[in-house]
Amino acid sequence: MTLDGKTAVVTGGARGIGRACCLALVRAGASVAVWDLDGEGAEATAAAIAARGGRARAYAGDAASRADIDRILAAVRADLGPVLMLVNNAAVADFRPFLAVTDEVLEQICRVNLMGPFMLTRQVIPDMVQAGWGRVISMSSASAQQGAKHLSHYAAAKGGIMAMTRTLAMEFADQGVTVNSISPSFIRTPMAAAANPELEAAAAATPMKRAGAPEEIAAMCVFLASEDAAYITGQTLGVNGGLVLS
Repeated sequence: MTLDGKTAVVTGGARGIGRACCLALVRAGASVAVWDLDGEGAEATAAAIAARGGRARAYAGDAASRADIDRILAAVRADLGPVLMLVNNAAVADFRPFLAVTDEVLEQICRVNLMGPFMLTRQVIPDMVQAGWGRVISMSSASAQQGAKHLSHYAAAKGGIMAMTRTLAMEFADQGVTVNSISPSFIRTPMAAAANPELEAAAAATPMKRAGAPEEIAAMCVFLASEDAAYITGQTLGVNGGLVLS
């Protein structure tokens, strides 16, 4: 599943699922732009890649800010070339009852989890269309598939990711671009642990009775980016230990 000569952008690449995706894509041959609000964390991921002989650059910025999107994409193209793979991974989670979701919280959740991926995808797809080859992979959530108490705003935004995936897949399927989403459940990441202190207990109630590892999401990411997945588009692939069955 070689990705030699292709450049990937991974948002939220400093830690957790994003970091695992960066490392896995580089192992498959890609050059990776590690993008995160945490510039030091992004640098650490890029340094870990370089120590393994891979090619990566770190970029600090907000993946939900149009100004940062334009600035960083210009730098990525200058440093690494056209963007042919995009992993929309940057996210923010928030647990609270529906009636406690303020307008400000709702706007933040939707901006980071939906508007950012929408704007970023819109800005990179022209590279893919011009090349006649591209991969857009976005992280959705099992909470959007089955619902989750106290996650109405987060689940709604992640449901938007699934809808965006389907519609973009239809629009660009005949131009060599596939668009898919990965739907994790309980994954051991810093964000998940901070948002849900009961993560391990909740994961123990799933069919596999354990939480997943970021590397298990990254493995699906690399598969969807590969030629082996060239006939897969518009899909939401659950990597969830059996929590959501289809």
